[in-house]
Amino acid sequence: MSTTEGAPERTPGARTDVEERLLGGSTYRSLGEQRLSPAEERFERGRRTIGLFLAPVVLLIFLALPLGIRPSQQVLAAVLLAVIVLWVSEAVPIPIGGLIGVALIVIFGVAPASDVLAPFGSSTVFTFIGAFILAQAMLKHGLARRFAFRVLSLPGVGRSTARVIIAFGAITCLLSAFVSNTATVAMLLPTALGILAVIAKMMQDRGLAAADFDPTRLRVGAALMLMLAYGASVGGLLTPVGSPPNLIGRGLIEEATGTKISFAEWMAVAAPICLGMFVILAVVLLLLNKPEIRRIEGVEEYVAGERAKLGKFSPAERNTLIAFVVTVTLWITPGVVAVFWGTESSVYDTVSGRLNEGIVAVLGASLLFLLPTSWGRREFTLNWSDAARIDWGTILLFGTGIIFGSLLADTGLAETIGTSSADALGLSSTLAITAFAVLLAIVVSETTSNTASAAVVVPIVIPIAVAAGVDPLVPALAATFAASFGFMLPVSTPQNAIVYGSGVVPITTMIRSGISFDILGGLLILLLLPLMIAAVGLG
Repeated sequence: MSTTEGAPERTPGARTDVEERLLGGSTYRSLGEQRLSPAEERFERGRRTIGLFLAPVVLLIFLALPLGIRPSQQVLAAVLLAVIVLWVSEAVPIPIGGLIGVALIVIFGVAPASDVLAPFGSSTVFTFIGAFILAQAMLKHGLARRFAFRVLSLPGVGRSTARVIIAFGAITCLLSAFVSNTATVAMLLPTALGILAVIAKMMQDRGLAAADFDPTRLRVGAALMLMLAYGASVGGLLTPVGSPPNLIGRGLIEEATGTKISFAEWMAVAAPICLGMFVILAVVLLLLNKPEIRRIEGVEEYVAGERAKLGKFSPAERNTLIAFVVTVTLWITPGVVAVFWGTESSVYDTVSGRLNEGIVAVLGASLLFLLPTSWGRREFTLNWSDAARIDWGTILLFGTGIIFGSLLADTGLAETIGTSSADALGLSSTLAITAFAVLLAIVVSETTSNTASAAVVVPIVIPIAVAAGVDPLVPALAATFAASFGFMLPVSTPQNAIVYGSGVVPITTMIRSGISFDILGGLLILLLLPLMIAAVGLG
């Protein structure tokens, strides 16, 4: 198998350096940079070839169809469909597919370049940059490895790969209830990679994997990473401050219906749904990404021995931990304020506005260049050459996703899709409108941010319900919950993009797992949410 320039040279039969491969690998690899079986290589080559020719065909056909909508909406829809083909097929590196779409949008006159490119200044993009630099320091100096061994040493957890995955998912869910989903995944990603490195190295040392295996292709790794991303989305539903769509949806519902949803009422409604979704998530991920090994024999002795080798914290580790703790503390602070003062208070508005998660992320990352490891030699915790190696491709990818999301709202395409679909279906009952709200929110959130999905879909659903003589609370809240879905593509949520950036989750694996969880989670919301709203006494 050939390698491309910049890829590590692989000698057949040579022993893989697991940690170097996992912690310093490339995300968007060409066929020549991967170890594939002949059958896998034929499939990948065919998939990418089909996508390369299908994308322009889809673009031209959709542009020619007499849809009867505004030209800007039709062009945007055509370009977005073509880009999705490029993303799914990986005919070109996924960030490049997004950049091609952005260029076509400007060339075809959907919007001026200055307006199209403005979302690249989004706070989320800066969250990615700061969090990735923090993660780079945690990986470089071994702090992620310490955290990984700490998780694996929990009583009974480290003996089974399924328990490791479920325990890590539970930690993720609880954190994301009060910390933003993006921040939660960003802070836990290095630990997840550290856990995977430990499992992969143990498999290699004990002859359970070939000496020259590729640890980025382990199913246990894909399950762990997807649990991290999807678990954050599930946990984010638990409180009003767990995810931006919650606050947006709650505000729109209160404005339209006059029904106030308190912090406690929200949690009472959401808790059973979150628990059910977590159970479904664990089952789906462990069935579709069945770990190569079920039991990890002798893990206690192995972990104890490796922890002993780590010794005391080095100056670089201490500095990295300081930067990490400062960042996490500032990320958590708005959630703590919300619990004690409420989300309607001026205190919360001030704190959440000034402790913007993107600003906090870059501030925390900046500490790594200010905290010295050797003042005499003027050496600091991180060098710029280290920071330059973060996954800029994922940052570009999510930036283009934000662009498409903002254009879906600005051109009115999302509203056109929603209202025309509702008119065509002739919705008239609470169940039908709620099912439509869930489906529309999931579909929109697959190609745009969750925040944009809630902002677009909830205002569509409320007047549809009112026109049908239905209380809009149930369908609007269902749309709010479903807006936090979108599990199929890296651009669907920031947390999807972050774990995809690890290089451990193939796009086909994310699509297969994501669509299963979309369907089952949507059905759970449809069936359980009305019961919980009635039980709590809302509406």
